[in-house]
Amino acid sequence: MFSSSRLALLRDFFNTRRRASTSSSAARVGRVIFSGIQPTGVPHLGNYLGALSNWVKLQRTAKPEDELLFSIVGWHALTLPQNPDTLAASRRDMLATLLAIGLDPKRSILFHQDHNPAHTEFAWILSCITPIGKLRRMTTWKARVAASRNANDESEVDETLLNAGLFTYPVLQAADILIYKATHVPVGEDQTQHLELCRDLAYTFNRTFAADEPLFPVPSQLNTPSRRILSLRDPTSKMSKSSPDLQSRILLTDTFPEIKSKLRAAVTDSVLGITYDPLMRPGTSNLLTILAACTDEDVHHVARRYEGKGHGHLKTDVAEAVEEMIKGPRTEFERIRQETEFLEEVAKEGGEKARERSEATMREVRERLGLRDASRS
Repeated sequence: MFSSSRLALLRDFFNTRRRASTSSSAARVGRVIFSGIQPTGVPHLGNYLGALSNWVKLQRTAKPEDELLFSIVGWHALTLPQNPDTLAASRRDMLATLLAIGLDPKRSILFHQDHNPAHTEFAWILSCITPIGKLRRMTTWKARVAASRNANDESEVDETLLNAGLFTYPVLQAADILIYKATHVPVGEDQTQHLELCRDLAYTFNRTFAADEPLFPVPSQLNTPSRRILSLRDPTSKMSKSSPDLQSRILLTDTFPEIKSKLRAAVTDSVLGITYDPLMRPGTSNLLTILAACTDEDVHHVARRYEGKGHGHLKTDVAEAVEEMIKGPRTEFERIRQETEFLEEVAKEGGEKARERSEATMREVRERLGLRDASRS
């Protein structure tokens, strides 16, 4: 466990940083980068290569004046049925994961979305200016339901499975972003439609509740390198924790023998040689994509190295590359997840900073709406 003196030093640091950020916020001219991830527990390889590793790169390359906020979005998780005990454990494990992969609470604000009730207050306000027609055009709710029910495709999903929370999910997502006046949002292609709605709502609010200057910047999509990692057992679908086949995914906690076993069983094809052809050879191409992501190389360049070689050779190299990439985070995760007091301290301090930042926005929002601000009464 972390000692009381170390926790005291962490608290002193956050208090100092909070005072400094408050005094300098008016002068901030850098980017405000926001992104969130659902508390699915231990992430799989697709989560890591698709989003989390890019968060670490953003933190490493950010300028001193940039502000980074990374949230574990517990309220979004409730759009599908959850076991309370499992959800509680998943929230802790996800925070431990963010720390284990290298996100630094001294540089980035790490917090649980559900620790900040301003998100839901602002989501209600935004829902009052969101046309239902725009929400009906959203397509991701069908994908989420299909994945949760292990459906073959979205055609098996109908609106009888749609709850109000899942329908208005994009509005809460917009609130998550705008409440911090985010200027840049790193999202994958599957979330582009939601970000467009967020941009529309920023325009609408600024126009409807006009003042001397717009309240919200219109956030830009931050394009970061992102590989779409597919299921090892069904390379026509994304790698997912909802799949009943445990061999379909590699978790960040998997041991090297487990990684080798899963990759040996990965579906490929009977075609001789190794080529990159996602349409005709999805399984083989998925392995090449994973290897290229682990080594930070162009996938076509990687494929050329395997011309004339077999799948066994490729699977061995992919297993070694995955192990090399995740062995550090795996060790850190197993250590940090036991430090319950430390995790609670990080969540508490991150939540306080997030609430301070969002409350400044909400005071302006309430004033423009004509709502009495209780904090001033």
